[in-house]
Amino acid sequence: MTKVYNKALQKTITVHRIIGKIQGAVKGPTLVFFAGIHGNETAGVFALKQVLDTLSKTTIKGVVYGIAGNLSALQANQRYIDDDLNRLWTKTQLKELQNKTNLNSEETEQVNLFKTINEIIDSNSGPFYFIDFHTTSSKTLPFITINDALINRKFSKLFPVPIVLGIEEYLNGPLLSHINERGYVSLGFESGQHNEVEAISNCIAFIHLALVYSNALERNAIVDFLVFYKQLKTRSKALDKIFEVVYLYAIKANEEFKMKPNFESFQTISKGTVLATSNNKGVSSRYNAKLFMPLYQTKGKEGFFIIKTIKPFFLNLSEILRKLQVDQLIVLFPGISWETKQKHTLLVNLKIARFLVKPFFHLLGYRSKQISYSHLKLYNRERYANVKMYKNEEWYR
Repeated sequence: MTKVYNKALQKTITVHRIIGKIQGAVKGPTLVFFAGIHGNETAGVFALKQVLDTLSKTTIKGVVYGIAGNLSALQANQRYIDDDLNRLWTKTQLKELQNKTNLNSEETEQVNLFKTINEIIDSNSGPFYFIDFHTTSSKTLPFITINDALINRKFSKLFPVPIVLGIEEYLNGPLLSHINERGYVSLGFESGQHNEVEAISNCIAFIHLALVYSNALERNAIVDFLVFYKQLKTRSKALDKIFEVVYLYAIKANEEFKMKPNFESFQTISKGTVLATSNNKGVSSRYNAKLFMPLYQTKGKEGFFIIKTIKPFFLNLSEILRKLQVDQLIVLFPGISWETKQKHTLLVNLKIARFLVKPFFHLLGYRSKQISYSHLKLYNRERYANVKMYKNEEWYR
């Protein structure tokens, strides 16, 4: 058993890896909620414990799981012990773990969590929905983060909160990127600031909406459905737009980084605004845009992000281009080739294909990782997506 303390409630609960499981009486979807991947983010753990203890298996269709992420960090109430568990889910890392004997704290957690995920997938038929609960060190509206696949977009748009695309282009090894590469709907929900009571109640509201939207629960089975919906809409200030990450300030090793006080996520900022200090020198915004997830805690390597609104025209255009699989033709351009026969990843020689810019690739569903000064590797979430699993769901049609 792991003891988990929440400062907002001044309360401690005990949980196992599986916080709760409800096996419904009839066939339906499989929902997997993660919480506490970061050990100082306990709101989701408390929300899942409360909801799963009260739901009845007679009203549930399918199966619902609540999974605790980093048990050792949750016990210590800190983000992580040795490594950030939400930066380890790369193919290379998972392969190395198979032969590794001396594991640090987070590697041990990852092995156990990976086993749990595989057992859930192997023992259930889906459709699968994976939702990861987080909170932030700064003040924030509740919001969703997703890898930019259409199955994620369509499901996320059901919720009355802002959606942020493209964060996976700036982070290496998030859990949800691993889930998305397996083809399943996966989204992160950031419910509020770490130690706010609202962060817990927002998770509770989100759980109920997700149960209805995934068809695990009938809407009339939740008396307060509209209350939960209006709660999230009000607390997100009705900002139900889709944003894209355009910049990350990455903190370097041994850098003394400190955000200026009182900044919040989704706050509008102007080019030249001093946001932080680095080794006592000012760090200014390069954009007229919105600030996103400014860092106000000691652990973490992402100082802040900058996001911009995506216009509906480009969202609609990208959906059309992806459904037509226009990217099949892109390898006809010089300097662009498939990495493998599976055609999941493009290699771009920047010396040759300088005329193609990130926004163009984003339209087609690609996110980039620069592997050298002269080459980009581009990953396409659409080619991993298990569309067949969701094509008959009401939200997808």
